[in-house]
Amino acid sequence: HRRFDYRPKTDPYCQARYTFCPTGSAIPVMKEEDVIEVYRLQAPVWEFKYGGLLGHLKIMHDAVGFKSSLVGKNYTMEWYELFQLGNCTFPHLRPGMDAPFWCNQGAACFYEGIDDAHWKENGTLVLVTTISGAMFNEMAKWVKYDNETGIYYETWTVQASPDKQSTVWFDSYECSKFILRTYQKLADLGAVFKKIQTNYTSIILFSGEPIYLGNETSIFGPLGNRTLAAAIRDFYYPFKPHRTVREFFVDLLKIIDRVILNHQFYLFYNLEYWFLPMKFPYLKIIYEEVPLPIGSKTSFGV
Repeated sequence: HRRFDYRPKTDPYCQARYTFCPTGSAIPVMKEEDVIEVYRLQAPVWEFKYGGLLGHLKIMHDAVGFKSSLVGKNYTMEWYELFQLGNCTFPHLRPGMDAPFWCNQGAACFYEGIDDAHWKENGTLVLVTTISGAMFNEMAKWVKYDNETGIYYETWTVQASPDKQSTVWFDSYECSKFILRTYQKLADLGAVFKKIQTNYTSIILFSGEPIYLGNETSIFGPLGNRTLAAAIRDFYYPFKPHRTVREFFVDLLKIIDRVILNHQFYLFYNLEYWFLPMKFPYLKIIYEEVPLPIGSKTSFGV
C-alpha cells in the first residue's frame, strides 16, 4: 500500500451519513514516568445500528484503548473511513464526469474515554500490554506520520487462492491493519505483549494474476481508452445505492453475472485500475489469528 506525501482536501461532494470522529481530540503528551495500560478493543461493524448481527458473520471493527495510571483517564484510538464503507469500496458515477469519483479516504480518530459497554457486549476489551508515558509519546509521533501518509482506505485483500501460503496480490488497508501497525510500533519501542489469541476480519477476493490497466488520466483522459473506460463505468454501475428492493435484486444479478459467471472485477488501488480475472471461491470473509508482535528492543522496564 503506497504512502503519499500529504493528505489532499476532501471534495464537498463526499458526504458522510455519520460524522467522522465526532468527539475527536488531539493525542495528549503523557508524563514519561506514567504507566499506561493498552487494551485490545473489537466489536461488530455497525454495532450502533445492527447490534451484534455482523458479529455472527465475524465482520469486526478494531480499535485500541489506553488507560493512564497518573492521570486516571481512558482513551480510544481507531482508524476508519471518512465517508463510510460503501464510499471506500465503490465509486460514484457522477453526471458529466467520465471517470468514477472516489470518496475513499480513511483516517485515525483519537478521543477521551473507552465505551466499555460497546466493546464488551458483543466483542472484546482485554489488556494486551503496559507501556510507559515515554513510549506512548513516541507512538503518538508515529501515528501523526502514519495518518498523514497512509490516507486511502482499501476494503479488499486480493489473493490467488484460499491456501495459507497463497500469493497476496493486494493487501487491504483498513481498521485492523492500523491496529496491527500500532501494536508493532509499540513492540519496536519495547512493549511486551501478553500471549493471548487475537483474530481479525479480512474480506478476500480470489483472482488470477491481476492485469494493470492504467490510472484515471490514461484511461479516462482525452487520449484515454474509451472502450476500457466504458467497461469500468459499466462494471461499477450496479454497486450504486439502491432505492427499491427490486432495483437491488436486478443489480445483484448483474454483479453475479460479471464477477462469478464472467470472472471479472475491476479494482482501484493506489489511484490505479487493475483487472482481476476472478476465480473460485470468488469472495470469502475470514476471521483469522494474527499473533501479537514480538518487539526488536528490550522492555523499558514497565
